Amino acid sequence: MKFYNLLIKYRLWIGVILIALGIYVNYASSFWPSFPLYLIGVILVAGHFFFGPLRLIQEYMENGDMDGAEKIINSIKFPNLLYKPIRSVYFTLKGNIAMMKQDFDGAEKMMKKGLDLGMPMKEAEGASLLQMGMLSMQKNDLKQAESYIRQALRKGLPDKENEAAAYLQMCSLMMNKREFRAAKDFFRKTKALKPTTPQIVDQIKQIEKYISRIPG
Repeated sequence: MKFYNLLIKYRLWIGVILIALGIYVNYASSFWPSFPLYLIGVILVAGHFFFGPLRLIQEYMENGDMDGAEKIINSIKFPNLLYKPIRSVYFTLKGNIAMMKQDFDGAEKMMKKGLDLGMPMKEAEGASLLQMGMLSMQKNDLKQAESYIRQALRKGLPDKENEAAAYLQMCSLMMNKREFRAAKDFFRKTKALKPTTPQIVDQIKQIEKYISRIPG
């Protein structure tokens, strides 16, 4: 795995060196001895621009090193050359990093680009739509927030924690619209999933204090 990550990290320069060696062998001997060097070199250079180094981000994300992840993202100088599904992931990750920095306008712009390109899995699309909904809530655009979160639930979400977060946001939105019966229904759905994320658990406790007293 470490070897593969090193290859991804340095494949552009390895590819350039191999092409340069191919040119030398071609000049010193003939084309066919240099052909393997040309072939491998071109594959490595094309892979750098076509697939990018996004695989390297996983380790940084798992360790919570967002600065390291951002450094890898920023190393991609020509994102429009990326294979379309990978380009979608690139913009989504850019949006996530912007959201963590509370750059909500920048996050929305990047995540919209990712969604427009199409996500590789429906669950990933649902997760992005949920994040877009939460961004809209931060900007107090509640109508747009509801639209995004409903779309996220229709598309499907990757796990119960994300699903619980979506239902909890819908509960808040319904209470804001004074649609109390719907709010209670979404709250029951949230609790039924038995989420364990501390933030969601805390929000459930806060809402539980007064939701039973509201009409509907």
